[in-house]
Amino acid sequence: MNSPLLRIGIACYPTYGGSGALATELGIALADRGHEIHFLSYESPFRLKEFHSNIIYHQVGVQDYPLFKYPPYALALATTMAEVCELHDLEVLHVHYAIPHLVSANLAKQMLIDQDVKVISTLHGTDITVVGNDPSYRRVVQFSLEEADGVTAVSQYLKNETYRSVGTTCEIRVIPNFVDLNRFSASVCPEAAKLCCDDEVILIHVSNFRPVKRVNDLVHVMVELKNNGVSARLIMVGDGPDKAAAELLARQLKVAEQINFLGLQDSVEQIIPCADIFLLPSEFESFGLSALEAMACGVPVIATNSGGLPEVIQDGVSGKLVSIGDIQGFALAIQELVTDPDALKRMGKNARHEAVNRFSIQDVVPAYLDYYYELLSDEDDMFCDQNVEAT
Repeated sequence: MNSPLLRIGIACYPTYGGSGALATELGIALADRGHEIHFLSYESPFRLKEFHSNIIYHQVGVQDYPLFKYPPYALALATTMAEVCELHDLEVLHVHYAIPHLVSANLAKQMLIDQDVKVISTLHGTDITVVGNDPSYRRVVQFSLEEADGVTAVSQYLKNETYRSVGTTCEIRVIPNFVDLNRFSASVCPEAAKLCCDDEVILIHVSNFRPVKRVNDLVHVMVELKNNGVSARLIMVGDGPDKAAAELLARQLKVAEQINFLGLQDSVEQIIPCADIFLLPSEFESFGLSALEAMACGVPVIATNSGGLPEVIQDGVSGKLVSIGDIQGFALAIQELVTDPDALKRMGKNARHEAVNRFSIQDVVPAYLDYYYELLSDEDDMFCDQNVEAT
């Protein structure tokens, strides 16, 4: 049976982070399959770098009016959503991160009196565990989830946590994050390889440097490795509120020469394969997209045993899991792999194998499409006159 091509709106945060990355990669993958994709945000998503004939970006403008202490972005977004849905006859509004995108999407749907757009929300983590838990937002998050036509979560952990913390009764479907295995591979970029020296263990961390990422822990890990006589270099990719503090701490603890702070980088897939080990010391990760991207590059991951990370990383197989804040545990796990090259190589192969067999873009994107079609199938034979196949 042929599946119709869809017109889909995607709202997300355009900045560095897992939710924006996943939303953008999903939109690109759907466009490659022939679907018409409309991104809505205040800036173009950071991973939307190349031209795609099936992708249109709609910038959401917010009025700078003296009466507004805080610009009402949620209202401007709802207005843009409604206008784009009407103008382009969208069938699906898929929003990533509950606040404010789901609130805006539900409001836009109410404005579309003669058009039934299906609103789907994907929960990514802190929109539930931090924002959704805040008394200022909990009820509106709960209400918005109940009003949505469909809700997905990127891990079983996040699904359970949503029920526990928000108290919603809506059905939540788990569809994991995915990775483009052609982009993220073991292929080493010659320019990025210049960061490495043969006599150093290359460690890497990629994040938005928010407090939840605990990047200062990695500076302390480098001190521990130095004291234990391990020659290592840490490559820190990204930017955020804790970056300056981490740089200062590195200078104070006299390991600044062993750490490269690269700032924001668009092509992390060119940098990660240069590393021997990927480090993720987060207080919380609903899934850990950066860990998955490292695994796809054949780089084993040492991460905290928190949130949804155990669903991605098999302890002792594709990486190692340690307790939150366990500096010595991180250092010991690194040293164990460094002193056993065969185990390091085997773990890297296992990491790639896990990415290929469980989180491939070719396998996960169809799960989203199936969900769209399932929700749209309530329409009265809406597809009976359409016979265009979506690949």
